[in-house]
Amino acid sequence: MLIDLVPDFSKNFAKGSHSELRIHTNKTRKASLLNGNLIGNSRSESSGVSARVYKNGFYGFSSSAEYSPATCLSVLNAATSNAEYYASRLTSGKPALPDLPTGSIKIKEDFSDPDQKFYIDVIREIDEHIKNTYPDLDSRGVTAYADSMEKLLYVSNGYESHSIMPRSYIYVTLTGANSSGEPIEVFRAFGGFGPLDTNFRDPSELYEDIETIYKQLCDKKTAVFADAGFKTCILGPRMTGMLAHEAVGHTVEADLVLGGSVAGPNLGKTVASDKISLVDFAHTAFGAPTPLPVYVDDEGTKAEDALIIDKGKLVGYMNSRETAEFFNMKPTGNARAYAFSDEPLIRMRNTAVLPGTDKLEDMIASVEDGYYLIDSNNGQADTTGEFMFGVTIGYEIKNGKLGKAIKDTTISGVAFDMLKTVDMVSDEMEWVSSGFCGKKQWMPVGMGGPSIKCRVNIGGR
Repeated sequence: MLIDLVPDFSKNFAKGSHSELRIHTNKTRKASLLNGNLIGNSRSESSGVSARVYKNGFYGFSSSAEYSPATCLSVLNAATSNAEYYASRLTSGKPALPDLPTGSIKIKEDFSDPDQKFYIDVIREIDEHIKNTYPDLDSRGVTAYADSMEKLLYVSNGYESHSIMPRSYIYVTLTGANSSGEPIEVFRAFGGFGPLDTNFRDPSELYEDIETIYKQLCDKKTAVFADAGFKTCILGPRMTGMLAHEAVGHTVEADLVLGGSVAGPNLGKTVASDKISLVDFAHTAFGAPTPLPVYVDDEGTKAEDALIIDKGKLVGYMNSRETAEFFNMKPTGNARAYAFSDEPLIRMRNTAVLPGTDKLEDMIASVEDGYYLIDSNNGQADTTGEFMFGVTIGYEIKNGKLGKAIKDTTISGVAFDMLKTVDMVSDEMEWVSSGFCGKKQWMPVGMGGPSIKCRVNIGGR
């Protein structure tokens, strides 16, 4: 755990400016097996301090890999000088940042950091189970991965905080061959918030889920091509989560709105079916912690949920303190930095479509000719909302019943157009949080949602 070497540092902040000091540590641990052979075993750590100062309409930033009281004061002075330099040479016209509620939110306890032997022991146990239970596999891969961000934050105005965000996952990849001898693969990440020795005390708890993905691999052995075109599809929760993040979430980040995203001219307008609502959750959703809880962002804003789409209408953006002032919105804590040397950017936290009231079995029964799309291996979208996602697990729907698995394919469309076709939303909710968002700097994020029934373009033969 970080030791606070600069208690009450805020006394060093100059009046008439907004100042931030962040002491920041990132840790990563990983171990990988391929067919029982250890192919990866690594631990890394980086730490340092940074300061950012908003003065006369400009931000100045400075950072150092050394953490000491003297260095903290040095980076603060450098950031102040950088802000003054910009202000002396450029005309801004930007107002001072308005004051926000102040306070302090501190972590209550440290988290464990098991050694590499624990990582290797866990994946060996899982790998041995897969080897013995599914001898027909062509190959198998098991990886244990964990990372954490710990931050001490001092601000001249806002909430000071000490936060730790640990997460850990087991990645399982199973590979076989279809009836034509072509390689096929399924992949799934298991885990979430918390260290590895908390999330995977008993690796056997994963065996039922591994059985599910093995059955999906078997289904893919006789998979057929989808019929290309504009089809009725049910997107499973993991697909919906990717849509929420990639195709909608990025368009409503306020810095990208200022850059010309499709969300700019659509604020206050209908962009989806009235069955669709979308929220970027801060730390709690549906009475439980989110996958990656954020209580205070890296500008000192106390984190709150950001309502983006309310029953089909676009009602808000994700903001920093500066863009919230520009758009006359309330900042809700979306400014985050990945490493000590990064400046905070507007980022998503836990972005999800809200569940509805429909049952998945009723949704499937309502489709005469379409597809149930469960999982994806990648996705891309741009600020117009146009997207293309890979589909790695999917099934035909014929006369209201699931049919054969389909070969890997893609779906594409324009998010705000596609969301207007949604006519059923399931009552279950699933989160995904094992990846990173790559907007200028890496950032762990959560995404999720229910199953949704819609019309979308699907690729085929």
